Amino acid sequence: MTASVLKIAAAAAALSAAASIATAPATAAKPAQEKCFGVALKGKNDCAAGPGTSCAGTSTVDYQGNAWKHVAKGSCVKMGGTLTAHAGNAKPVAKK
Repeated sequence: MTASVLKIAAAAAALSAAASIATAPATAAKPAQEKCFGVALKGKNDCAAGPGTSCAGTSTVDYQGNAWKHVAKGSCVKMGGTLTAHAGNAKPVAKK
């Protein structure tokens, strides 16, 4: 190929990349979240499920007190969870 063909090809590639960036939708900002302990169902936790676990999806019982899920900031306590790990696995009771 000649130098002018290579320049045209490079220019076309640059324009194509710029066009795809310009048409890509803007990603929405994630709403603030908090770790909520004791609300995850068995195997559905986001992390922190105790010693010997590899993290996400490793809770062994529903509502495990040392396993957490990300929830919208300010909603954890309302749904009966806690902001810190706790013993037990009692079903959370929503607060009004």
